[in-house]
Order: sequence, then structure tokens, then C-alpha cells
Amino acid sequence: MRHTLPKNPQFYVTAPQDCPYLEKQVERKLFTALYGSNSRRLNNSLSKQGFRRSQNVLYRPSCSNCNACMSARISSTAFKQSKSQKRIRTRNKDVIRTVNPPLATDPQYDLFKRYIEARHPDGGMSDMDADDFTAMIEETNVESRIVEYYANTNGTPELISFSLVDILDDGISMVYSVFDPDMKERSLGTYMIVDHNDLALEMKLKFVYLGYWVKGSSKMDYKIRFSPLELFTNDKWVHVSNFDNQKIGRDEGVQKHSAAPIYLPLEE
Repeated sequence: MRHTLPKNPQFYVTAPQDCPYLEKQVERKLFTALYGSNSRRLNNSLSKQGFRRSQNVLYRPSCSNCNACMSARISSTAFKQSKSQKRIRTRNKDVIRTVNPPLATDPQYDLFKRYIEARHPDGGMSDMDADDFTAMIEETNVESRIVEYYANTNGTPELISFSLVDILDDGISMVYSVFDPDMKERSLGTYMIVDHNDLALEMKLKFVYLGYWVKGSSKMDYKIRFSPLELFTNDKWVHVSNFDNQKIGRDEGVQKHSAAPIYLPLEE
């Protein structure tokens, strides 16, 4: 018997599990697989609706009792650097950026392991081996790139950070970023976002998608410092300045993740 893949994407919900961001909360995810010739268009469409990509899966929160996780993006043309971000840019003026095909390398994996051990030792990626890492980088059927950053140390270029990104029809989606945890004085996490905004401008793309911002999670506080920030809620993108800061991520006027509609791209 020959099995055929369904023409339209099929959506599923994960079983409940402990939330990695908020204590005493349970998370569930809505997800679908990316396959076939429609993958890029589906990634474009669902990324604009709060979904994120992990290898060949697109997902977004589907929590019935919480809506603290909201997809965040910045407008490349409207973005205004703060004084602190300008200082960070100056501090990293020696850094060289390269944009490459999504191919995993030994220096990337070595830096990834150091980053995970220092920043997320108890996270879900802590037990990833080299094969898992290669799959994360290379298993993509959309337009992806590796953005690498090098600095001269002891006279030779050294990889100090990198980001796996997707090139969408309206922006750059930062899928996963890694930086040298020992170079705290460089503030590389912030620098990479500022520079990705520059890259979006160079590519004439409107947005930089930053992943999820989670109200109440200290791990996500840094994203609110990029202005103007937009959050996806109630089926639309809204400027943070239009929120009552005390109500961002609360129930008041915010649609439940599980109730949000999904709009699929038309078949060509």
C-alpha cells in the first residue's frame, strides 16, 4: 500500500509538560511539519502568526491557562538604538560578520557546548551531541543561513558568536543564537540583534523576528529593550507602547493561545 502525504498541513498539540520559563506553569505547543514544495510559503505565513521553526517543525504556544509567551519582532526601519546599544556596537567595531549556508562546523559545536554549559545547563539542549547539533543546523527545507561573527584574538580570527536564521519574505527570523559566555564585556547577545537589524536593512527586509518574549521570565527581559518592539496577540502585531505595561501577557483583553485562528497560504 502506498501512503501519500496530506495536501494541507496537519496540526497537533503536544502533551502538557512543565514550562521552561515560568514556575508552576504547564505548557503545550501546537505544531505542524514542514515538508514538500510548500514549506517556504508555509514558514513565511505561519511566522507572521507567531509560529517558530525547529528543524522541520513549526510550533507556537497552545496553553489553555496562560498567554505570557508572545512572538516578538522589531521593525528594521523604525528601530532606534538606545545609548547603551550604541556603546555595545562601538565596543564590537572589530567584529566581522559572515553569512553562510546552513552547514555545521566543529568550531560552532564547540562554542555551542560552552554556551549551553554556561547559560542553560539544565535545559533541553544540554545533552545534544554533535549529530544532534548538525541536525539542528542542517535539517531545513526553507531558506536558512548561518550568520557568524569573528574577532581577532592573538592575531587570528576566532568565532565568538553565531545565529541560525531563516530568510522570510518580510524579514529575518533568528531561530537560535549562540555566543561566547566568557566575553561578557562585549554583550554579544544584544550586539547580534542590533547587527541582524543592519543585515535586514541591507537585504531590504522589514522585520527581525526575535522569538518569544515571556512576561515574568528574567531570561526574556532583554527583548523588551529593543524599541519599538511588536508583540503578536489577538491575531495581530501590536506595538508594546500600545499596551498597558501592567497587562502585557495577562488575561485582560488578550486572546488565549488555544483560541487563536490560523491562516494558511493558498496553494499555487
